[in-house]
Amino acid sequence: MIILESHSVIINDVLTDRFEKPSRADIQFVDYDNVRFHLSTPSSKTQLLLSMGIQCWPDLVKYGAREHLQDEYQDYLLPQDQTEQEYDVSLIIDLEKLPESGEDRLALISRISHLKSTAMSSPFLSAFSEQSTLQANYKEPAGAQQADIVQPENKGELKIVRYREEEAIYIQATNDRVTVIFSTVFKEETDKVFGRVFLQEFVDARKLNALQNAPQVRYSNREPPLEIRHLPGLKNGEDWGYVTFVLSPRHFSNPTQAQANINRIQLFRDYLHYHIKCSKAYMHSRMRHRVAEFLKILNRAKPEVAATEKKTATGRTFRTR
Repeated sequence: MIILESHSVIINDVLTDRFEKPSRADIQFVDYDNVRFHLSTPSSKTQLLLSMGIQCWPDLVKYGAREHLQDEYQDYLLPQDQTEQEYDVSLIIDLEKLPESGEDRLALISRISHLKSTAMSSPFLSAFSEQSTLQANYKEPAGAQQADIVQPENKGELKIVRYREEEAIYIQATNDRVTVIFSTVFKEETDKVFGRVFLQEFVDARKLNALQNAPQVRYSNREPPLEIRHLPGLKNGEDWGYVTFVLSPRHFSNPTQAQANINRIQLFRDYLHYHIKCSKAYMHSRMRHRVAEFLKILNRAKPEVAATEKKTATGRTFRTR
């Protein structure tokens, strides 16, 4: 199995090429979760415009996506009123004002190719900041050491990111953790079976000693988890699954580690469905191979009828089987 890349390979390759030799471009493509991109040179071949359209942009804006992108891209980010039509955010890269050193250019290419993951990071970073505040202000109630007393939890805002038409990510901080819940739908009967097997493996994998530091994973189908069960309009049934990741402060206390974990976790749904499709393709290829082998055996098993020679009235001979 492979780990999906958090950056856009197309953006990375195009920028690498254009940074070396500026030329005209007009490239439209779609990334994971139906995120649309447009790379173009509308005015000059040295002015490269990158625009992104993402379905959950209104949700991301509520959790500080615009401010986070401004901090990350600064002068490259266009104001909202100058953003390309039909897109949510645009960056302008002047190829005549690129960094001098090769390392700085590679770093800039990496930052820009992470545009989608950077925008999607805002609700996670907001939840991590909330968790730190809740933990700092948390006071253990008197008598909480007694085993029969349940300690109350301080909870932050429940953040909902509707990143696909029917699916969403739910993020909530408490004083000791950040809970991330993915809702996902299995539209085919075989996907349900494969999905349950994969998700159960995620749950069981943490029992291994080597993975004790990994986040806790819970999976439920039919019924949503308790953290979001109060929300109206949640789907339940055999077609729906809910995966819960419990992140403790050690998973995001370091900024570099926090960003790496965000990049991985936001691709979880794509990772799951990608490997379901790969598993189905592998099984189909094995089935076709097995059928071909059975046909060879059947062909070898056909009985051979001995040919006999007969003569016609004129004396000619012919063979029959």
